[in-house]
Order: sequence, then structure tokens, then C-alpha cells
Amino acid sequence: MKAVVITHFGGPECLAVKEVTEPLYSSHEVLIKVRAAGMNRPDVFQRKGNYAAPEGVSADIPGLEVAGEIVAVGGSVSEWKVGDRVCALLSGAGYAQYVAVNQGQCLPIPEGFSYIEAAALPETLFTVYHNVFQRGALMNSQAFLVHGGSGGIGSMAIQLAKLCGAKVYTTVSSDKKAVYCKSLGADVVINYNEEDYEVVIGVDQIDVVLDSIGGDYFAKNIQVMKPDGHLVYINAMKGGKVELNLFKLMQKRIYLSGSLLRSRSVLFKRTVRDEIMQQIFPLLNKKTFQSNVYRTFRLEEAVAAHQLLDSGDFMGKLVFDLQ
Repeated sequence: MKAVVITHFGGPECLAVKEVTEPLYSSHEVLIKVRAAGMNRPDVFQRKGNYAAPEGVSADIPGLEVAGEIVAVGGSVSEWKVGDRVCALLSGAGYAQYVAVNQGQCLPIPEGFSYIEAAALPETLFTVYHNVFQRGALMNSQAFLVHGGSGGIGSMAIQLAKLCGAKVYTTVSSDKKAVYCKSLGADVVINYNEEDYEVVIGVDQIDVVLDSIGGDYFAKNIQVMKPDGHLVYINAMKGGKVELNLFKLMQKRIYLSGSLLRSRSVLFKRTVRDEIMQQIFPLLNKKTFQSNVYRTFRLEEAVAAHQLLDSGDFMGKLVFDLQ
């Protein structure tokens, strides 16, 4: 089969399409013929050599989510059958024509979604649901802040928080991205190149913060949060070392948390999948949820795709089209 391979660690130019062996599948796995594969920021970290694949997962083929058709099933698979259309959360190796994945990490493609649209769902859907709703405990009528609202995670977080009935705040880098976030339902959008979000929001206003920035955002997040609020980290692009005022943490009774999804167990991912099916999937229809696919690429355009991914000059998700 064809796959996008990391030939060496570095920039987008280190990616190349090569012929590789089709993956084997175990008794609890399904084999998916990939029709579309989503791209995510962790793919860049892996390409640079900063995000090692878990044991047993291909280290040289990135990709954390796909959509396609099941073409084979293991002997212990009970949830799916050959011919089912699914999207799936992977631990890697998604930039390829075929992938093998545990049955518990697959989701049916929501009604009305194309393969391309469905491929942009799993990684952000699992991440946002677990961190915003399970860890962050976001509830109806609460105030929610997500940084980087125009990205894949931000686009998903804005929409799910609005569907939950929250008031949504977000930060962006341009007026163009602000317009996009408002179209997704964000109530307050702050261009951080023009305004300080801490000043705009004010003290003690936010119940749940989802942050992938870190650095000097940490102290500001604490300031804007209400007492008993939840601050959840999923990345630290501006730095992982921060100064914490423990007295402020105690005074506000802040719940401080964070997580990484890729390394979690199959059982954990299956449990999250089951809750998503019950709580979120009924809301994912074309009348209430906006597809966040910005642009598609062929596998052979992987270098150009990652150049755009590196630039951040896009809104939503980038997806490989293998149809």
C-alpha cells in the first residue's frame, strides 16, 4: 500500500510517499480501507522527532484519525462487520491506504457526513469531550474559554460547548479567524494581537478553560477563572514551565488538570467512545454542527500539506483525500 513516511526528522520536506506493507490486524481489530485521513498538530511533533509513537505503533507513519470502509475483521470483533463505514481514532499510521485499529476506537460516520468530513472528527472529538466535559465538567449556562479557537481543537470545542448551552469565549490571532469563530457560535472572540484577553474578560468570569498554550497564559487563566473553576491543559506551545501562586490556587479552589490522549489504553479510549456515542453523537447533524474542513490534499501533496499545517494560516482541519 501507499503511505506518507517520515524519512528523517525535520521539516515538511522529510515526508515522502512510499510503498509499505499493509498492516496486519489482531483478533480485536478491524482493517479499514482509508478514504480520508485527518491531520493534527501532534503529527508535526512526530515529524520533528518530539512525539514518539506508543509501543507497537509505526514510528514513521503519522496520522491519528481516519474515515473509511471496514474490509476485514478479527475473529473477536463483535461491534462491526465488513462494509461498515466508520471513522476511527488511531495511535498513529493514519497517513496510509489501510489501517488496523481496535474495534473500540471506531465510530459510525454520522448521518450526512462525507468521508472527508468524518475524518476530521475523531481526534478532536475525543480530546474535547474528555478534557472539557469529563475533566472540566462543563455544564449548561457556564462560561467556557478555549484558546486558539480557529484550530481543529478550538473549532470542535466551540461547537460542543455551545451545544451544551455554555457561553463561549475564545482567543484568535486575526480578525479573519475571529469571524470564523463567531460563525461557529463563539460569543466573545478576542484577537490577542490587539487586546489582552485577561483585561477583556475580567477577573472571576470563566468556569472552564481549555488551554494548549501554556507559558504566560497560565497566570492569566487563573485570574479570569471563577472560584471552583477547572483549568485543563492539553499542550504547552509557549512553554511547560510556569510559576504557580499556590495561595491563589487555594483561594479560588481551582481544579488544575491536564492529559495526553495518544498514550492512553484501548480500554480508556473505548470508554470515552461509548460516552461520545451516548452524549454527543445525537447532536452531530448537519443542522447543528458545522464541518471544520479547511482544505484537502492528496497523499502525494504531504509536503505542501504540512507546510500549511506548520504555518497555522488556516481555520479548522486539513484532511488527506484518498478517494
